[in-house]
Amino acid sequence: MTDRPVLTVEHLGLSIGGARIIDDVSLSVAEGEMLGVIGPNGAGKTTLFNLISGLMVPTEGRVELEGVDVTSHSIPRRARAGLGRTFQTSSLFGGLTALENVRLAAQSKLGGALSVVRFPRMRDQATEIARQRLAEVGLADYADTDAGVLSHGDKRKLEIAMLLAQEPRVILLDEPMAGVSSGDVAGLVEVIRGVHQSGRTVLMVEHHMDVVLGLVDRVAVMHHGSVLACDTPDKVMADATVQSAYLGESL
Repeated sequence: MTDRPVLTVEHLGLSIGGARIIDDVSLSVAEGEMLGVIGPNGAGKTTLFNLISGLMVPTEGRVELEGVDVTSHSIPRRARAGLGRTFQTSSLFGGLTALENVRLAAQSKLGGALSVVRFPRMRDQATEIARQRLAEVGLADYADTDAGVLSHGDKRKLEIAMLLAQEPRVILLDEPMAGVSSGDVAGLVEVIRGVHQSGRTVLMVEHHMDVVLGLVDRVAVMHHGSVLACDTPDKVMADATVQSAYLGESL
């Protein structure tokens, strides 16, 4: 990890119908850092990810990716610049194999016409990339398995493999443990740890506190659309303001 910021959010705000959804949020994420974003439902975590990824447009503030203002850029343009994201709900093609899903993601990065080939060439570039990414997330043995029959935990791993096939520099993981059985959590945690240790920058929204505290370098705590604190896990959890704000509320 370096001190150079790869993602910067400055005074970001979002108002809808007079309601303040995101209120003056500023964050700077260093290259190679993993930042956890926590808070109860309605705190604004996913909305913040929507603003960073381009799914929503802020009413105030700006988003910078590697020093470039991308606030007005489209989702595809941000993706080409190196920003990737997973969602809480699955975005897989259930009738295609794991390999075909990742191969399509690789093709989208390489450019040219997308082609769903039931039996892709064994040595074309997109297929080679797909096999590498499946191996990276521990799904090499499931390359020919239809995505729709994978366990929920393996589906999450597959979504991460698809994201990696597009070679993002900054990865947003929106509640990757959502719906994952307890038996699959440890394996998914190791995949996410491996993604981070490979040098990629990761931002993760997650309700499982043990997962967050065991993975991230820093934690940002959101409350009513604002960031209450952002520091190392130990310092944040010991912060009196954080404890007071969440007294009686589950993180």
